[in-house]
Amino acid sequence: MDSKPIILSIAGYDPSSGAGITADVKTAAALGCYAVTCVAALTVQSTQGVFEVEPVRPEVVRETLYRLAEDVEIAGVRIGMLGSAEVAKVVTKFFRRYLHRNLVVDPVLRSSSGAALLDQGGVEEVRKWLLPVADLVTPNMQEAAVLAGEAVDELPGSWEEALPVVRALAGKLHGLGCRGVVITGGHLAEANDYLSLRDSGGVVERVFPGSRIATRATHGTGCAFATAVCCGLARGRDVATAVGEAKEFVRQAMLAAYPVGKGSGPMNHLFRLQDGSGS
Repeated sequence: MDSKPIILSIAGYDPSSGAGITADVKTAAALGCYAVTCVAALTVQSTQGVFEVEPVRPEVVRETLYRLAEDVEIAGVRIGMLGSAEVAKVVTKFFRRYLHRNLVVDPVLRSSSGAALLDQGGVEEVRKWLLPVADLVTPNMQEAAVLAGEAVDELPGSWEEALPVVRALAGKLHGLGCRGVVITGGHLAEANDYLSLRDSGGVVERVFPGSRIATRATHGTGCAFATAVCCGLARGRDVATAVGEAKEFVRQAMLAAYPVGKGSGPMNHLFRLQDGSGS
C-alpha cells in the first residue's frame, strides 16, 4: 500500500476536539494524509469558550519537533496556536534551520470567544521570523490587521467595502515577506476568501466566493481550513486549487455537522469517511 503524505500540526490542544491538534488529525485523515503533531499549548475550553491557556514548556516543543523531523518525511506543516513568545521562538528557530515545503501559518491570536491565545512577544516573533519562511498565511481580517500593524475598528458591511481593505492588508503582509496570503472571510458579511500570491511577475489575486451557513458548528473552522490547505499542498495541488478545495471541505463539514455541546459546536470533519465518498 502506498504511504500517505505526512503533515505536521503545531497547535494547541482543545479538549472539545473542535479545533487545534485533534481537529487537525481528523482533517488530515479525511483528506488522505497522516498527521504527526506537536502540542504547543494546553487549553481549558469547551464549545462555550476558552477558559484557560497553559503553554507547553519550550524545551518539550523543541524536542518534539527535532525528534519528528529526524524520524519522518514531512510533506506539509500547519502552524496554529503557539501560546507564548517562548514557544514561538522555539518554533521560528526550528523553521529557520529546517526549511519545510508547504508551510502554512494560521495565526491563531484570539479565540472566537475573545480569549488571547498569543502574547505580544509571540506576535512579534511570528511577524519577524515566521512569515518570511511561510508559503501561505491564512488570517482573518482582524488577525491580518494585527500582523500588519494596522487597526480595523469595525468590519466592512459589504464585500465592495471589504475588498480594498483586505487587498491593502495582504500587501502589508507581502511586505513582511509572505509569499502567499489568504484572508478568510468567515467573519465578514459576505464569506468570501481573498487569495494574494506574489511571484516574479508580480502579485496575482483571486476571490473565492462564499455564503453564510445557518449553523452553530463554527468552532475550529479556521484550523480546519488551514490544515485542509496544507493537505492539498502536500498532495501536489497548486495554491489556488488547495485553497478552493479547502473552502469547500469546510463548507461541507459544517453542513454535515451534528450537535455537540451547548455552545459553538464542531464541524463534522470526517463526513467524507462516514458517507463513503472518500477523499
